[in-house]
Amino acid sequence: MRTRKLWSSQQEDADINMTPMLDIVFIMLIFFIVSTSFIREAGIDVNRPNAQTSESQAKSAVMLAISANNEIWLDRQQVDIRMVRPALERLKAEQADISVVVQADEDSTTGQLVKVLDQLRLARVDYAVATRSGAH
Repeated sequence: MRTRKLWSSQQEDADINMTPMLDIVFIMLIFFIVSTSFIREAGIDVNRPNAQTSESQAKSAVMLAISANNEIWLDRQQVDIRMVRPALERLKAEQADISVVVQADEDSTTGQLVKVLDQLRLARVDYAVATRSGAH
């Protein structure tokens, strides 16, 4: 009779309480979600032109690309030139200190690049034009 009681109390002590570990994992998940800076990719690969005076950009939130056939890509979607400004204003409302990196293919027209830069200025967004380092 005594051995049964001893065995049942040992079985109760062997259970592991998972609640504190789950609390810690949940708090870590929230921390990483809040502290992560998301980069919005353009959605296409662009053959950027070379530049002797190019500088490295620390970080940016939005990549905007102009393809060789003058298509504009923002956030992995092709957009019309008239939709660039409203899309960036919406993104700016979500994140106030947003900046844009324009990746223009070297075969795209200068006119299309100027139209995109004009939309960026109208949206009052900081921007930079991406190039490859001239050392290549």
